[in-house]
Amino acid sequence: MSSFNTHKGQKGFTLIELMIVIAIIGILAAIAIPQFTAYRTRGYNTAARSTVKDAYTLAHAFFTESPAGVADMAVLSSYGFKQGANMTVSVNTGTVSGLSISTSHTGGGSTFTVNDTGAITP
Repeated sequence: MSSFNTHKGQKGFTLIELMIVIAIIGILAAIAIPQFTAYRTRGYNTAARSTVKDAYTLAHAFFTESPAGVADMAVLSSYGFKQGANMTVSVNTGTVSGLSISTSHTGGGSTFTVNDTGAITP
């Protein structure tokens, strides 16, 4: 008679089966984590691109009222511009004919600049 106490019909997983499941989960995690990081970076860059377009739109709202004026961060803020968290925004040139605004996100790795024609370059 065996010293192990087994009940008739009792079933369970073997150690090998559990190790295989853990290995599969590890492989899936190794694939998913880099993809997740890339998605986050792409999201941060999209937010920076959207922010620079918002700043451009508000600068042109200012120029509609003051065509000879000079837009800066204070002017954009007075028109409702809100700088997002971890976002860097700067007005490089604030005139209507030479407008240049740059934006970047600390997690994105790219700086986006919009010019007076509305073209955004990374």
